[in-house]
Amino acid sequence: MHVVGVIAEYNPFHQGHAYQFRAIRERFHDEAAIVAVMSGSFTQRGEAAVLDKWRRADLAVRGGCQLVLELPFLFACRSAQDFARGGVRLLQGLGCVDTLAFGAESPDLAPLMEAACAIDAPETQAALHEALRAGASYAKALTAILQEASGLAANLLRQPNNILAIEYLRAIRVYAQGIEPLLIERRGAGYHEASLGPLASASAIRGELAKAQPDFASLRDSLPEATYTAIRAAFPAEIASTERLFHPLLTRLLTMQGCELEAIFGLQEGLANRLLAKSRQSQTLQELIAGMVTSRYPASRISRIVPHLLLGTGEHAAREAAETGPLYTRVLAFDEVGRELLHTIKERSTLPLITKVSAALNSRERLECDLSPLQAMLALDTRATELRALSLPDSAPLAALHQTDFITSPHFIRIAHHA
Repeated sequence: MHVVGVIAEYNPFHQGHAYQFRAIRERFHDEAAIVAVMSGSFTQRGEAAVLDKWRRADLAVRGGCQLVLELPFLFACRSAQDFARGGVRLLQGLGCVDTLAFGAESPDLAPLMEAACAIDAPETQAALHEALRAGASYAKALTAILQEASGLAANLLRQPNNILAIEYLRAIRVYAQGIEPLLIERRGAGYHEASLGPLASASAIRGELAKAQPDFASLRDSLPEATYTAIRAAFPAEIASTERLFHPLLTRLLTMQGCELEAIFGLQEGLANRLLAKSRQSQTLQELIAGMVTSRYPASRISRIVPHLLLGTGEHAAREAAETGPLYTRVLAFDEVGRELLHTIKERSTLPLITKVSAALNSRERLECDLSPLQAMLALDTRATELRALSLPDSAPLAALHQTDFITSPHFIRIAHHA
């Protein structure tokens, strides 16, 4: 069995994701098993996922994946570099992944490989650190340095999926040299395009769902049937919105001392003071984030601060996670082939396999101060699940509000075969 890994968010699972699975199967003549490492309750840009992680994992399996594992919160809600490294290290730890497949705006792997190598060159890193000390943003400084050093086109380095692809390639070079990269050119709408259609972007779909009366007829074309059905059933009571975390955020700020704020991951370099000042001038979370943005700190970085602040993620915990990588493999959903794959993973993995959270951490232990590194990382995942519940509408059913990792088991999806 040729095992292909994918790192994704599926927020939500759409036609572009289904296309990627079909492209993988065409490449390996239907002989590949696909294992996805997926963000849990919060995404890389700090947003509460529109559907809960088990439902999103279910839809990925129904869409053609065999096994979905959770990318721990400490990697899922991070920069592109940390997100990619966390996913690649988790896949490497499984001991059975042959290929990492990823989408990109670029049709050619070569320039992305060139960029990945150029970023890690000592002279590039030295120039980058100098630019950051001078107050430049990471993305703009890196683009300018790579353009000058290697002549790579600026447009190549600014496309969201190209950026992630480059980070995957960097992570493979450092942590997983035995895994082969497979580039699948992105089709359809661009990442930030707002139009719906057969290959609409996830951001366009989320934008439509944020409306009081979404155009479900147009959404039907953008989503596989299973996703469309799940979203229609969930709307509006079970569709999350990060905006609903604004008042919990203000409450949290009222109860924290300055030294506590500065210890939160992402709130260094004077951002804690800026956050306090802007919070007094803002009426919505969107307004607060916009007010925090500067040429050095883009909206994505500011947005990530929100869940980290509400969950109390310490700077030390984030640094430690970057050093160790993921400390476990958490199962969310699988089909019959995925069940066979889990047996292989259990035999070969360097990471403990978690199918029942309470076997590694229970709700009483979570309150203790002397958690092991694995338990501390897992505790953040469980709290992120419960924090996401606060982003649901007041009309959310009780079961959705109180769904926790301690009582929810991995979902087995019975599928005879994938077309």
